Amino acid sequence: MATEKKKEKISTKAEPNLKSHGGYRPGCGRKIGSKDMITIGGLLEQIYSQAQGRDYEELLVEDFMKSRLNNDTATVIKYHNLILSKVMNSLAKVEVTDSADAVAAKQQAFADALAKLTGVTTAK
Repeated sequence: MATEKKKEKISTKAEPNLKSHGGYRPGCGRKIGSKDMITIGGLLEQIYSQAQGRDYEELLVEDFMKSRLNNDTATVIKYHNLILSKVMNSLAKVEVTDSADAVAAKQQAFADALAKLTGVTTAK
């Protein structure tokens, strides 16, 4: 009998308790048709109305400048990170210009590679 109880205890410990972990629970979660309490549009409208009609961007710049004037280095760094991560991505452009010699070298390299693939010799 003692060995049967031991086996029973071991087997019950190995099984997960499915009744208390995860799954559907009545009354949990968002109700069907519920609306967001805070929306981006509503938030921007509140900022606009409470800031006497000044745009959010204008407020950000003003706060950034206040932080700089107050020598609040930690806040200034946060503003720089915000600006660099969000704004600079849309402004960053890479312009590549090649000289005539570089273009000719690329054309020759392409022609050589194509010739190797097709077995046709190229004139140099």
